[in-house]
Amino acid sequence: MPQSTFLAFAHSNLDRSANHRSDEKWLRSFLENPATRHVRLHGDRTLVSDEKLQTFDDPHPTENIFLGVDGSGIGWFASPSEISNGMVDLRSLAMAGALPAEQLGMLAQARSLLHWHEHHGFCANCGVKTEMQDAGYRRHCAACVTDHFPRTDPVIIIAVRRARKLLLGRQTIWPEGMYSTLAGFMEPGETIEDAARREVFEEAGICVGDISYHSCQPWPFPSSLMIGLVGEALNDDIVVDTKELETARWFDESELHQMLTGSHPIGLKTPLSMAIAHHLIRAAISVR
Repeated sequence: MPQSTFLAFAHSNLDRSANHRSDEKWLRSFLENPATRHVRLHGDRTLVSDEKLQTFDDPHPTENIFLGVDGSGIGWFASPSEISNGMVDLRSLAMAGALPAEQLGMLAQARSLLHWHEHHGFCANCGVKTEMQDAGYRRHCAACVTDHFPRTDPVIIIAVRRARKLLLGRQTIWPEGMYSTLAGFMEPGETIEDAARREVFEEAGICVGDISYHSCQPWPFPSSLMIGLVGEALNDDIVVDTKELETARWFDESELHQMLTGSHPIGLKTPLSMAIAHHLIRAAISVR
């Protein structure tokens, strides 16, 4: 199977037109236009045929979430599908590089929004059923007049280096031989740097000093933002939290190059290039 060579889910060419989403007449003009394209998702699966994303010209009877307008002025919407037959999951599409980067980005947006609606149909304040507003970017409770908005969970992911070595760990559920950078969810009241230092110390006993930002990646499983960092370790001794990791260790640059190129003598490897961890590892060993 071919593999993606770009960072998945991080690109989209749609204008989200946030200032128009509450304009029912404006939205209706797209929904009534046969040129408008609709994508269907069942969980994190969508329809692909002959390596092309399958779209539809008919809207869903009730649930149409506006994704944006493309460069040709065509509107794009997402809606749930009751069936999953013949559908392909987004991870597999990203790994295979089967779709253009901008379509993967659009599907990540659709997946995150649809998942939020599926799990937030009732008001967290009073328990009454809510209704979709603003073309899918708000749910409103008429009973207590509370508005609810889609959320994104921030996750730090950091390549930690010391001298000419890089700290990587692995979890038992990962493919055999795969090691990756450490990551974890941010907690309320934390800065990005605080969260990164806390996670690395909790999981591996390593204190991190200077931290620099590298890049970020939307991760629609279900709705996270991976915030990619590179940090400098202040100590060498690893103390693994076995509740979080199976193991962790330092890798020198020569071994990392073998892992990145698939030439490691015992089959150790890094995540594929669709994942931000792959790019953080490359950045950490090349930026000197």
